[in-house]
Amino acid sequence: MQKLTGRGAMRSPGAPSLRREVERQFWQQIATGITSEKAAEAVGVSQPVGSRWFRHRGGMPLFMSTPVSERYLSFAEREEIALLRAQDFGVREIARRLGRSPSTVSRELTRNAATRSGKLDYRASVAQWKAELVAKRPKPAKLVTNPQLRRYVQDRLEGKLHDSRGKEVTGPRQAPFIGRNKPHRGDRKWVKGWSPEQIAHRLRIDFPDDPSMRISHEAIYQSLYIQGRGALKRELVSYLRTGRALRTPRARAQAKAWAHVSEEVMISNRPPQADDRAVPGHWEGDLIIGLDRSAIGTLVERSTRFTMLVHLPREAGYGLTPRTKNGPALAGYGAITMANALKKTVSTMPTQLWQSLTWDRGKELSDHARFTIESGVKVFFADPHSPWQRGTNENTNGLLRQYFPKGTDLSRWDVRELQAVANSLNSRPRKTLDWRTPAEALNDYLKSAA
Repeated sequence: MQKLTGRGAMRSPGAPSLRREVERQFWQQIATGITSEKAAEAVGVSQPVGSRWFRHRGGMPLFMSTPVSERYLSFAEREEIALLRAQDFGVREIARRLGRSPSTVSRELTRNAATRSGKLDYRASVAQWKAELVAKRPKPAKLVTNPQLRRYVQDRLEGKLHDSRGKEVTGPRQAPFIGRNKPHRGDRKWVKGWSPEQIAHRLRIDFPDDPSMRISHEAIYQSLYIQGRGALKRELVSYLRTGRALRTPRARAQAKAWAHVSEEVMISNRPPQADDRAVPGHWEGDLIIGLDRSAIGTLVERSTRFTMLVHLPREAGYGLTPRTKNGPALAGYGAITMANALKKTVSTMPTQLWQSLTWDRGKELSDHARFTIESGVKVFFADPHSPWQRGTNENTNGLLRQYFPKGTDLSRWDVRELQAVANSLNSRPRKTLDWRTPAEALNDYLKSAA
């Protein structure tokens, strides 16, 4: 076979692998800002394969994002060669139909032919696998070939803290790295944590006359994020300031995070009478979150400060059904559940008291269009990172923490208990109401409007 093909024995390809062209299409989809699961579905591979591609390359495609030069045969051309060869067309006729040189087709039929049958048998999938295998030109990373440089970089990434006497200060114990991107951690080990850019520039000062002690900060990041480089310990990503183990594509980072918020429902389009608080009927809403993804909905009327609490019980199967990505929201404040709970709460009050509802950017109210149609209450969303636009609700949530402290399970309280807490707040005198209670202010309005 070496005499026939000009190549030595090659390892068995095993199961047919996905072609590089498919992976390139996958990274082109990632560049649009979608998730790896959706990108995998778009190119026709399984979600685990897409996630593995994304993880193995650290979220950064590098050369995979650029198309292959037309100088090389593509898989489609190799399929055409296999079909024409099976029809007994000659080399020159195949080359003429492909627009390639006859020598290119001749070398392809010889070098990349399948040889397992003991003779040259050209198959497109085997030919593509062989071409990709011999096209690899792995260049050893500089941190692999230079042990002194690797030690310098690694020591400064995980450098330990010392006091003024030079004694080591350990701090809390480092949570073990289990390969996840930014794992939840209660404590983080105290280290110097030089950034790769600081290390790269400091090398010029510490080794001014040694050109071998040079490396770019991008090369350090690649050694941390890309599994195939393997020069630095993967655990060192937890010592970086961000602590992330994968890079986020720029298009995904810049993607619109609040797709459910359109220009029509922005707070700037809220009725003017909601701003001056002269007439009741305009509300502010939010969630207070507790332990184990428990939550309580809070609604506060802007004029009278009247408070209503929305009961959000667990959905059936919570804690029993394994959590699945993009699966049903069972915690109690999914979009559909939240809209239904708000609609039920709204129906307990007179219609004239529900003119508008201002919410934050939480996705729990992404089903606001259906809620508005069924309840008649217009929903508006505050600007990003602007809690003062819902100041009444934020203040009320602070008062509610007297009854529902952070770090407690809020799902244990039923409707009757939530109503008792709301009655307590509505019976509390307020300075802004001339020391009247919210219940008295709302009752006075209803009497005057009757």
